[in-house]
Amino acid sequence: MVNHTTLPPCACCGRVVALTFHHLIPKKVHRRKGFRKRFSKDQLNVGVRICRKCHKGVHTAYDEITLATRYNTLEKLLADETLSAHFRWVSKQRESL
Repeated sequence: MVNHTTLPPCACCGRVVALTFHHLIPKKVHRRKGFRKRFSKDQLNVGVRICRKCHKGVHTAYDEITLATRYNTLEKLLADETLSAHFRWVSKQRESL
């Protein structure tokens, strides 16, 4: 059982559940020369804590290159129409055990 008193909410849906780390620039593209030139190692490792359902939705909706180039901030993820609809749906779901 998850101890809700010590967990922060998901950055996308706001549910208080166990969270995963989402790299805003997916690790799969870190080794690409263009990304290594444009971003420092610290910038490549920036991410947000989101729940599994939101995390799965993000990676189902967009491939790694699209996420790295168009959705590389939390604000951009939240502003996307497709993702925000998914996050609203997730916010109404119960925690799975």
